[in-house]
Amino acid sequence: MMTNMKHLLLLCTLLISFNSFADELSDANDAYLSGDYTTAITSFKNLAEQGHASAQNNLGLMYYEGKGTPQDYKAVIKWYTKSAEQGDANAQYHLGVMYYKGEGTPQDYVMAHMLWNISAANGDEDAKGNRDTLAKEMTSEKILEAQQLAKEWMGKY
Repeated sequence: MMTNMKHLLLLCTLLISFNSFADELSDANDAYLSGDYTTAITSFKNLAEQGHASAQNNLGLMYYEGKGTPQDYKAVIKWYTKSAEQGDANAQYHLGVMYYKGEGTPQDYVMAHMLWNISAANGDEDAKGNRDTLAKEMTSEKILEAQQLAKEWMGKY
C-alpha cells in the first residue's frame, strides 16, 4: 500500500512540474510574440538550462535573430543541437539550415542532409523538401554517408 502511495505522490509531483514547465513556456512564447524579448529570453534560458527541448529550440532562434540578445551563431548551434538531440523536429530542421549555410559551423552538406532526413522522419515536410533538393547537389557516396549518419543518430537519440 505504501509503495502505491509513493507512486501516486511521484506522479502528482511530475504532473505539477510538467504543468509548471508548460505555463512558463507559454508565458515565454507570449512574451516573444508581444516583443518583450528580455522576458522571453530569460524564461527560455531558464527552461532550456533545465533541458526543455522546445525552450532550447526557441532560445536558439532568439540567438539566431538577435532578439533580446546579440546574434550569436555559436549559441544557436549549442541550443539547436541540445534540442535536436531530444527529438525536436524544428531544431533538427534549423540545425540543418545552419550546416547548409555554414553559419556558426563550417558548411557541411552531409550534416545538413542528415539533419533534414531526421527532421523529415519526425514529420517536418519542409525538411523533406530541403533534403530532396540538396540531394541533387550531392554525390551518391555523400548521400549514403548522410543516410548512415542519420541511422546512427536515430539509434543514439
